[in-house]
Amino acid sequence: MEARDIIKRPVLTEKAYLLMQENKYTFLVDTRAHKTQIKQAIEEIFGVKVEKVNVMNYKAKFRRVGRHAGYTNKKRKAIVKLAEGQTIEGLFA
Repeated sequence: MEARDIIKRPVLTEKAYLLMQENKYTFLVDTRAHKTQIKQAIEEIFGVKVEKVNVMNYKAKFRRVGRHAGYTNKKRKAIVKLAEGQTIEGLFA
């Protein structure tokens, strides 16, 4: 998998902004990516040093629209802690 295929988009929530003060950045990532791939992708794309990666899996939720029923897509979220003094500029403005 390419680095751009692994990292889908940043997560921009209130909690994500609070974590940024601790030098932790949150991303939605491919559900098949593991911690090592996520670390390499962040380092390649943003040119920073990653200390730690935590991941969370979210299962698909059942949703109904009228008679039509289905499931949302499952998700995987990664919280990436950068090395001291490293930041990702411009992305989380």
